[in-house]
Amino acid sequence: MIRLFFLLLLCSAQTSAYDLVISNGRVIDPETGLDAMLNVAIEDGTISALSAEGLEGDRHIDATGLVVAPGFIDLHTHSPTPLGQYYQLFDGVTTALELEAGMYPASDYGAEVRDGALINYGASAGYIGIRLLVKNSLRMSSPSENPTPDGLAGWWTYFKFIFQDFQTVLAPTFSEQANSAEIARMRQLLELDLDEGAIGIGLALDYISEAVNDAELKMIFSVAGERQAPLFVHVRRGVNGDPAGLREVLFLAEQASAPVHICHITHNAMGNVELFLREVREAQGRGVDVTVGVLPYNAGSTAIGAAVFSRDWQTIFDISYEDVEWAATGERFDKVMWETYREEQPSGAVIHHYLQEEWTRRALLESGSIVVSDLIPMKSLEEKVPPHNGAFSKILARYVREQNALDLMDALGKMTVLPARRLQNYAPAFARKGRVQPGMDADLVIFDPELIEDRASYRDPYQTALGIEHVVVAGIPVISDAKLLPNVSPGRYLKAKNQLD
Repeated sequence: MIRLFFLLLLCSAQTSAYDLVISNGRVIDPETGLDAMLNVAIEDGTISALSAEGLEGDRHIDATGLVVAPGFIDLHTHSPTPLGQYYQLFDGVTTALELEAGMYPASDYGAEVRDGALINYGASAGYIGIRLLVKNSLRMSSPSENPTPDGLAGWWTYFKFIFQDFQTVLAPTFSEQANSAEIARMRQLLELDLDEGAIGIGLALDYISEAVNDAELKMIFSVAGERQAPLFVHVRRGVNGDPAGLREVLFLAEQASAPVHICHITHNAMGNVELFLREVREAQGRGVDVTVGVLPYNAGSTAIGAAVFSRDWQTIFDISYEDVEWAATGERFDKVMWETYREEQPSGAVIHHYLQEEWTRRALLESGSIVVSDLIPMKSLEEKVPPHNGAFSKILARYVREQNALDLMDALGKMTVLPARRLQNYAPAFARKGRVQPGMDADLVIFDPELIEDRASYRDPYQTALGIEHVVVAGIPVISDAKLLPNVSPGRYLKAKNQLD
């Protein structure tokens, strides 16, 4: 309460007109515990004042009956496309980051939105991309596009696609262990991308599980520890509930003093989520800097050609063909269809239904867990994707309003200040995000807590959430009265080195 009193004192004396004033809203700041009816003043993209008194502004937003909260920060999304940004914006997301898989180089991320970004975006140094370059001489130009050749060796790889299947051609990247010279080269590329501002390291380890040996993995954790660069890991996945992949990552993080984030913990823990969460808490108690992410969906989505489906995936996930659907049409698989699609369309997205609601709910209720979307690339309205563009609204509708499983303050913290804290030690720009306080970035979401609702479904994913009435990015309104404003693009590419492009 003392902190709140000083916050209000800082703000009440200013009487000149601000760029923007948000009036009469229920202002919630999870970091300070502030929950009060206040007016918010914004100047030059920054929150200038919080006041119980009226404020003058060149522009006004009437937030009567609405919650004014920090804009949501999504640490785990894969859709830096115009459609992806549009639908995430209507889910209250003001910063969308590709940190699990990342991009190499990270500066290539978001090329499709670079000249007209609605929201902030950025990427980690994608380790699979580094491996792809070293082992196959290919570059990933976009998460939603096929790789491109790098030099003559890359063109030779490309040529082999005509005669050989996807898995065979890319076996060096996804299945072949690296020698000492290749590991040294990958370390060099990784460090260079961090020097250039990549937001940590993206290690989708499960997808290259057969390829990465102990020496290579120790190198990655060594770089993370030396740089104190957060490492975002999709752990190696064993049979349903096997904790070996988690234990491997926690052990290496502790040995290297590396900050680590476990991506979508339910999708790795499955029926053993309680054990996974307990072992994370125990590691935290030993001083390991570890956090976990969770998305509110009981299915996974990836390419049908993913390495996990080259293993005994039916045992790993405890499912069969009929539990998997082709994302583009909703068709369920049988054995013949599965084998045909794996060979002919290896990059096509599938949705595999293998989680239970009780597992998801348990991880969401864990103190300190961070909400993410894991949004698959949205390329066109004709190509269906999982309905993860309503992730944040779903939390507020289902688990806060309907079930009272989370209180509003805690839920908002999982979407705002907790992801900001995960990043801010390495990427100082995030110390100014995820808060509603004077001096912080004016990235704000204004929503109706009684109306907010996710509407996207597996059959009809391209629907905006309800209840997001206004969104402000860098002090500029982008959504007003639940409608996208024309000719605004305040989103920026974010770097770890406190730089903006």
